Amino acid sequence: MAPPLPLSLLRAFEAAARTGSFRAAAEELSLTPSAVSHAVRKLEDQLGVALFVRSTRAVRLSPDGAALIGHVGRGFEEIRRGIDLISTSGPGLLRLHCAPSFAATWLTPRLSRFLNANPEIDVRLAANTDYARFETNEFDADIIYGEVQPRDGIVVIPLGEETVVPLCTPALAPYIRKPAALLHQRLLQSDNKLIRWPHWFEANGLAPPPAQGARFDRSFLAIAAAADGLGVALESTRLAEREIRSGLLVRPLAGRARDITYVGHHLVFPRLAARRPTIRALLRWLVAELGLDPAFIGT
Repeated sequence: MAPPLPLSLLRAFEAAARTGSFRAAAEELSLTPSAVSHAVRKLEDQLGVALFVRSTRAVRLSPDGAALIGHVGRGFEEIRRGIDLISTSGPGLLRLHCAPSFAATWLTPRLSRFLNANPEIDVRLAANTDYARFETNEFDADIIYGEVQPRDGIVVIPLGEETVVPLCTPALAPYIRKPAALLHQRLLQSDNKLIRWPHWFEANGLAPPPAQGARFDRSFLAIAAAADGLGVALESTRLAEREIRSGLLVRPLAGRARDITYVGHHLVFPRLAARRPTIRALLRWLVAELGLDPAFIGT
């Protein structure tokens, strides 16, 4: 087994390899170029290999150096990520990933309230269906749509029940007085929803019609299409609350049909990050905005 190498020597090698210059590495490490060169030479002596090919004007990695930097570079990056992950001091950046429709229809319209309540926090928000992999430390938390598989070291908090109902324009509502009336309407299809038209018809004792009409892969698109009079959407009242509140969409069968409730979204974050001020602030705010059990704050 090779003897342990001083971290300072590896740090000098990593900086020189990454910047391609002993002088640039020295500036980054607050050292002199000769000190960096001496550290690299000492590392080469201990390893018994040349890590750089030197010339009068520049240095470049040798084949052995190129093989080593891949491992050393990843090691220092993991150290940086680990320090960032466990740090709980002071204000900072909240890197939040979110399901697209939740981000577009619910989170973004409220984001100013979160920022006003937490002026010391900056938010970086990304929204797509490639859910966050916390092993890469790219995000601090994720708001996920759908079921979440339990994983060691991950906290999963359900964000309350959502109610899924048929939604249409006020002009179309008089033609929908009972569930069976939907069999004769243009039904907008949301391809990635957990609760879809067949579930709703079955819950109301009806055989679902063949899937026809416009199809969308995001709820916010189906909601917008319904508000434009393209047909009837089956969507969460949480995601469509702005359109319902403004009167663009109505519930034509309110009190005359069985609605479906389910837990659609979850907040997910690493357990090691639970004490970070940014995560605590986000959790407190979500609990207040959604009317959740305050016990979640103690998670």
